[in-house]
Amino acid sequence: MAPPPLPLFSPSLKAPPPPPWLHGSSTQSRDSAPPVPPLPAEATPSKFRIDSPKPAPARKNTKTAAKPLTAGVPGGRTHRAVLGIIRRVRSLELSDAPSPNSVHTSNSGAAAAAFHLTIELSPPREPGQYVVEKEKSRAVPWAAARDEGLKVALRREKKPREPTRAETELETHELHRLRRLARGIGRWARAKKAGVTDEVVKEVRREWASGEELAAVRIVEPLRRSMDRAREILEIKTGGLVVWTKGDMHFVYRGSKYQQNAKHSHTFLTNVHKDDAFQENDQSICGQKDEEPVKGTLYEREVNRLLDTLGPRFVDWWWDTPLPVDADLLPEFVPGFKTPYRLCPPGVRPTLADEELTYLRKLARLLPTHFALGRNTRLQGLAAAILKLWEKSLIAKIAVKIGIQNTNNEQMAWNLKHLTGGTVILRNKDFIILYRGKDFLPGGVAQTVIQREAQVHDEQVKEEEARLKAVDSLQMVGELSEESSLGTFREYQGFHAKFVHENTENSNTMIELEAEKYRLEKELKDHEWKLSVLNKKIERSNQALAKLHSSWSPSEQSADREHLTEEEKIMFRRIGRKMDGLVLLGRRGIFDGVIEEIHQHWKHKEVVKVITKQNQTRQIMYAASLLEVETGGILIAVEKLTTSHAIILYRGKNYRRPAKSSFSNLLTKREALRRSIEVQRRGSMKYFVRERQKSILELKRKLRYVTRQIRYRTP
Repeated sequence: MAPPPLPLFSPSLKAPPPPPWLHGSSTQSRDSAPPVPPLPAEATPSKFRIDSPKPAPARKNTKTAAKPLTAGVPGGRTHRAVLGIIRRVRSLELSDAPSPNSVHTSNSGAAAAAFHLTIELSPPREPGQYVVEKEKSRAVPWAAARDEGLKVALRREKKPREPTRAETELETHELHRLRRLARGIGRWARAKKAGVTDEVVKEVRREWASGEELAAVRIVEPLRRSMDRAREILEIKTGGLVVWTKGDMHFVYRGSKYQQNAKHSHTFLTNVHKDDAFQENDQSICGQKDEEPVKGTLYEREVNRLLDTLGPRFVDWWWDTPLPVDADLLPEFVPGFKTPYRLCPPGVRPTLADEELTYLRKLARLLPTHFALGRNTRLQGLAAAILKLWEKSLIAKIAVKIGIQNTNNEQMAWNLKHLTGGTVILRNKDFIILYRGKDFLPGGVAQTVIQREAQVHDEQVKEEEARLKAVDSLQMVGELSEESSLGTFREYQGFHAKFVHENTENSNTMIELEAEKYRLEKELKDHEWKLSVLNKKIERSNQALAKLHSSWSPSEQSADREHLTEEEKIMFRRIGRKMDGLVLLGRRGIFDGVIEEIHQHWKHKEVVKVITKQNQTRQIMYAASLLEVETGGILIAVEKLTTSHAIILYRGKNYRRPAKSSFSNLLTKREALRRSIEVQRRGSMKYFVRERQKSILELKRKLRYVTRQIRYRTP
């Protein structure tokens, strides 16, 4: 007998709650939503039936109806989660909005829910207004979010990737085959710091000559910073194609027309380069360059045109284009080269202020590199190119080549500065940046200024000669009128020559003495000012020491002292000299830590040995007596060692370890260090004061001597 059929629905299973957007503030949406009929009891199988002994209580608060929807949303029912839901619904509305006719015709299923959602989140629209607003929303995607006060972050569009030569010249299946073949290569050539050198090219071609289609090259710093540039250099120097790049590895394909014989290969490559050069010349002559698209911006083309006039390019450049000029290929010596003439405009300070230096450094950071240098000396060709560059640019940016031995950027900068006369505004292991200076003159302007100054100098010399002749003739007439008898003409000539010579010599001597007197007075004034500064510093040091000494109150000598016999002193002296444990008295001197360490030694032994590095006997005896007073022990002896002195102290027969708070009258470790530094500083300043006083006395003596000489020679 077959079992009775199971009921499909259970009367205890409640209907699911309506969506939360149907419970909004809009009464129109609530009324327009079709009522959900209760499910019959026969519609649910018994295994899915939920029978609870107690019926679920009725929900009094309608706000909890949104819990099933926001339970899985990050943030729960926060304002941020609700805004996220609204944003997603907006995106669905903008992407695929239902037509009004279809919405009104269907009142059940997903279409009705989408319609009620649209009505709840957006204000009602006219039938012809939807398309216009949809176009506006598509044109301005952030308009809807802006109306709701939401923040939308737009991603920056990525630049389209440019295909490589291998991707444009090879077939797709051939390219995939070569990349699969590259995965099994285990050997590679290593391009070191110097870049893709001739050794690397030879190793790649040797790999090709052995029958391999691909050769792997591992790139290291600094060329690894720009793998695209490394790919270009490899394709230019080897004549192959880079088919795959994995990390810092390039896999170079030799090509389908590769010649097995090295000689034929070299001839083939040479002919290809010659044909390319001939075609380029043909295009430049016939004016066919306009057919090719112009590459780069106007600024990049102008920079390339300027650098082409300075010298050959550095192909192994590890940064992006434009390629700098290879300074090592420029001539080492330039015939007739000399440092250019400079002239600062009137009223302009030739030196750079801090703000100007900062501005120039920021400006140089954005400029392309003009030269790449790898040698320290013989830089006249580079200096001539820099002077030519300075006619168009304020700054010359020079990169130091990496991987070349014995490069010294300091020597490079010094040589370039003295050859060009510019200003080094930055120098490190990577770059040397030279500023042309405010007094820089271009070549044509400098020649014009030099010629004009030569003309002015010649005119001044002629005027001075004419003035001297007129003065001499006037002096001769005055002397002739004063003299009653002049004698012969020969006597007159001798007398005139002697008089002129004596006057000239006397005037030159007086000028030198006056200059020496002025120099001595100025130097004496400087020394006196420096002496006053030193005296002020000594006063401040004395005040600091007095402040430190105010917190230090030495203990007084105890009246009840123990007396030791000579035999006991000799015995304790021998014990102290043989002791290995010691207390080192450093530059801080005696402070609370030293006294505490001595008592720590006395905890286990009766005698302690203190080592001091002081040299003067007065200081050593003062330290020994101070230790005796502060510790309460008995001074046994002060012994002379090889490089130091040892102070031996006995703790006494009635020794009792003091409390730690009993050392508060001494300086702390930090205060003792400050006191030591101030004492050393004051001692050095006192030494310089004595030296300065000696110099002042010597200058005063010289000044008195010069003054007497001037008084003696004055008529």
